[in-house]
Amino acid sequence: MDNDQLKNMLLAVVISFAVILIWYLLFTPPEPTQLAVQQEQAGTPVNEEIAAVPPATQGLGTDISNIPLGLVSVDDVLEEGNRVRVETDDLTGSISLNGGRIDDISLKRYNQTLNEGSDIVRMFTPPGVAEAYYALFGWAPAGNLGFGDVPGSSTNWSLESGQEISPDSSVTLVWDNGNGQTFRRTIEVDENYLFTITQSVTNSTSNPIRMAPYGIVARHGKPQNLQRFFILHEGVVGVSDGNLTERGYNDVTGLTYDPQERGNIRKVEVQQNGWIGFTDKYWMSTLIPQPGTQFTSVAKYSAGSDIYQVESRHPTIDVFPNSTVAVKTYLFAGAKEWTKIKNYQNNLSIDRFVDSIDWGWFFFLTKPIFQLLYWINGYVGNMGWSIICLTVVIKAFLFPLAYKSYVSMARMKELQPEMEKIKERVGDDRKRMQQEMMEMYRTKKINPAAGCLPILPQIPIFFSLYKVIFVTIELRHAPFILWLRDLSAPDPTSILNLFGALPWGAPAAGSLLAIISLGVLPIMLGVSMWLQQKLNPAPTDPTQAMVFAWLPWVFMFMLGQFASGLILYWIANNLITFLQQYLIMRSQGVKPDILGNIVAGFKKMRKSAMTPKQSEPKKDTPKKDTPKKKK
Repeated sequence: MDNDQLKNMLLAVVISFAVILIWYLLFTPPEPTQLAVQQEQAGTPVNEEIAAVPPATQGLGTDISNIPLGLVSVDDVLEEGNRVRVETDDLTGSISLNGGRIDDISLKRYNQTLNEGSDIVRMFTPPGVAEAYYALFGWAPAGNLGFGDVPGSSTNWSLESGQEISPDSSVTLVWDNGNGQTFRRTIEVDENYLFTITQSVTNSTSNPIRMAPYGIVARHGKPQNLQRFFILHEGVVGVSDGNLTERGYNDVTGLTYDPQERGNIRKVEVQQNGWIGFTDKYWMSTLIPQPGTQFTSVAKYSAGSDIYQVESRHPTIDVFPNSTVAVKTYLFAGAKEWTKIKNYQNNLSIDRFVDSIDWGWFFFLTKPIFQLLYWINGYVGNMGWSIICLTVVIKAFLFPLAYKSYVSMARMKELQPEMEKIKERVGDDRKRMQQEMMEMYRTKKINPAAGCLPILPQIPIFFSLYKVIFVTIELRHAPFILWLRDLSAPDPTSILNLFGALPWGAPAAGSLLAIISLGVLPIMLGVSMWLQQKLNPAPTDPTQAMVFAWLPWVFMFMLGQFASGLILYWIANNLITFLQQYLIMRSQGVKPDILGNIVAGFKKMRKSAMTPKQSEPKKDTPKKDTPKKKK
């Protein structure tokens, strides 16, 4: 096998393995839930009342589980009760004075779909609605205090000051327990997605009291739009003293059951710096205690009420007579925009906050690739053109390897006549042929494996770019040109309706029919791979020639449903590789006969399509001896 064949074969094997691996990772079935087993083994009724024990071992979810879950609409719930409006450039919504919950938050700059009139993305949903999702803050009683002495999820707060929560104004809620303690909660928000919650308690009695502040983010049930992709983490995410933890929803239901907590729970004691929350593909809600403070990070699942929740439990505080104690906590609720999350990390010293974005196993590549793409887009202003520019930069970075590879390939072509002589001389003795060819490579100082060098770095780069396009919100709904309105989604055109010329739509994404419903970009990908092949003659072996002839079209179908941005990168990569290889081969005195290779390929295809009788040469029949005519 010559060097071109070796290179092509390695390329086919490596890319095939990569695509099969991606396919397997994308469509791995979800793990079965362990909820039924956990409940059976626990043997403790979920509605059993718990004693008021110190917060370190106390179940904070009891208060939340009593909130009813109905099927009423969001509008119906929001019309009931007193609310305070929330308004920023990025957020809109309200908080409820009943419980002081932050439970109505929508993202003004993000729509559900690209369709005209699509609703904006809802982040938080109030209790009483399906898929309720909200944040709650309060105090856990300790010592001789009871749950009635501290504010909970059903406490009716009064508005002490302020009318609206915005970057320019805050509100303060107040509640008096009637036993000499007054609680206040001041809620502020910046221009983006960060709330600041300051809880305070004033003890007007002559006796000290003890209690512990906490914050909770609760989700009723799993999200309906859970994507269940192996390469994408959705669920609990947090950092505890520098250690990143990611737990899927099934992992949370499988935690150890604690009868006192009445749920499956895991606690981590954080000494210096940490945060915990829920992450979706593009959105996140996170409890962030002030850096430098101790707290207990909690992930919990309450089976009876089907509630997932994360908590930040702070140490117990002594409130002495005639004194006031205050605790400040942050709540992030919004889109995982890289620049804003990075600014929060730097300005507030939130440890590893940018790792809330799922960078994956190749984080050492995905992070710099995204930062480079983001930097390029700052100048170009279009993510499609930025991906093409990124491809140019990557190809320039890998050019030394490519140059060495293509020079080696050009020199290998010069040795073709000598290779043919070796084959004629040794016949079918493959061992001797390999020995003589290796001796020739050594004498001519040629490395036959050098042609494979540019392929090796492409695989992790491809995976990393796929991850970047798949998880970063900066690529969501990012347009390119003409029909490409979302680079994070597959090409919306379809060959089944002649790319929009016929009066019916394309098959639904993810359906079996969509796999054969090729769009314009996948077809361009197949053509670019086919054109790159034609720089070299087809292998002489018929089986190899057939495999390589079909390879571009097989990948065209296999990758047809990948994100448009990824296919755009691959097309640009193929075209740049074609240009590089052509120019380098010409500089080495080798003139690629592209047109001749194309014609030869069609002739071979035509010949292979003929019937055996047509394609087989006629056998020579022995001639009968005829008597010579006498002169």
